[in-house]
Amino acid sequence: MTVTPISFASRTTGTEAEYVSRPAPVLLSSIPTGGGADVHVYQDSDGSLSSDCTGCGEYAWALLSIVSPQFAREHAATCIRPPRPVAA
Repeated sequence: MTVTPISFASRTTGTEAEYVSRPAPVLLSSIPTGGGADVHVYQDSDGSLSSDCTGCGEYAWALLSIVSPQFAREHAATCIRPPRPVAA
């Protein structure tokens, strides 16, 4: 799975503006689900957390200061969908 940031930063070098993508999120953990899939937990460069379930496809996002990776563990405990096929 490839994670691509959707926001960009602009910086000016001399007379031209250059757009630089933010660093890709860092994978913090993979939590197995009851259906054999995984919930991947990522931390973005702004400190926010996100998770993506490889079974049902649920995506969740939260500020790090508000929630812990517990939301991903709770989803993993209840998801029984098997892993989705990887797109070619």
